[in-house]
Order: sequence, then structure tokens, then C-alpha cells
Amino acid sequence: MKTEATNEKIAGAVRRELDWDPKVNANALGVTVEDGAVVLTGVVSSNAEKLAAVRAAERVFGVRAVASELRVELPGDSVVVDEWIAESIARQLRSNTLVPATVQADVQDGYVTLRGAVQWMYQREAAEHPINLVRGVCAVTNLITIEPHEKVGAELGQQVREAMGRMADLDARSIEVTTSAGTVQLHGSVHTFGERRTAERAAAAAPGVSEVQNELAVTP
Repeated sequence: MKTEATNEKIAGAVRRELDWDPKVNANALGVTVEDGAVVLTGVVSSNAEKLAAVRAAERVFGVRAVASELRVELPGDSVVVDEWIAESIARQLRSNTLVPATVQADVQDGYVTLRGAVQWMYQREAAEHPINLVRGVCAVTNLITIEPHEKVGAELGQQVREAMGRMADLDARSIEVTTSAGTVQLHGSVHTFGERRTAERAAAAAPGVSEVQNELAVTP
């Protein structure tokens, strides 16, 4: 009974947070919770709204994981042809000073796939974020690979631990860092999804890192 009551309490808080967020139309969304894991269902009008709904659920205390089963159904005035979407994305990529010319995008029925290679994870994220907001985009699959030009240092693990220790918005005491070649693995627990993202970005900023495997559990 206690678990059921806790799940219902979290579900109610998630529904209120969705309703509170002006970027989300909560009336069309469903929320179920099992052991702190939230599942969002229903229909949204854009990819941007889908991402906003997930982030809203992640903000709620007690949420350990969020699974999105949201469907994007574009309103009639938002349905655009792939050619227009591709041209808009090409302009975004050309004007984004953080994204190298090696990044390309394919569009099919509003679904975008990013390809290419960059040197840093922040470039990979910078390519994806604005495209999520382009009119007509239903979803973005990011297949951009990271190919660092710098070699991995022998003290990579220690460097990552020190970087996370400097973060004011991260309690890194429960995080274990291991490395293999250019891959950093994060294990342990954090209190919020915000801390989880902060830890991953700190690890990704280390010279020579090509991948971050974030296995951190959110335990409020």
C-alpha cells in the first residue's frame, strides 16, 4: 500500500508539473508510475513539446526514470514537406558556430537523422538541440560520432573526478569513475536528473574522451 500511495503521489506531482509548464498541453497526456519510473503517454503537437514534457517529469522529486511513449501529431498548419525541413536544418547548421561542417542531416517524413564526426561532445549536442525545435520535425536521431584529435591522458579518471568535484550543482561523492581508452563510465547515484546531466557533461569535457557511458541512478 505504501508503494502504491507513493506512486500515486509522484504521478499527481508529475501531472501538476506538466500542467504548470506553459510549453506543454497536459490535457492530452497520460502519466503512470511504478517504483518511481514514470511513463508518459498521449499526443503532443511538436517534438519541442515532447522534450519539454519529459524534462518537466524529470524535475519532480521522487522520479527515478522517465520513459516517453508520446506521439507527435503535427497540426495541419505545421505539416511541412521534408525539403523545407531539410533546408531549415541546413541553415541552422551553417549558422551554428559550434558545429563543424562535417555534420549532415537526412529527413524522411519529418524524422531527422544527424550524421558525421566531431571532436567534442558539446558539438554533438549543439548540432541536435536547435534542430529539435524546427517546425515540422517529429524526432531527431543523433548518430554523430566523436573523434577526438587529442590523445587520452593517463590521468583521465582523476581529471574527470576533479572536474565533477568543482561543480557547485553536483554532489559527486557517490559517483564512481572508470575509463577505458577514450570511454568514461559513470556509476553510482545522484539526487536529480540535473546532477546526472552535469556529471555527464563534466566527463565529456575531458580531452580525448570519445564516449561517456552514464549509468548513474537517480535516487532522491
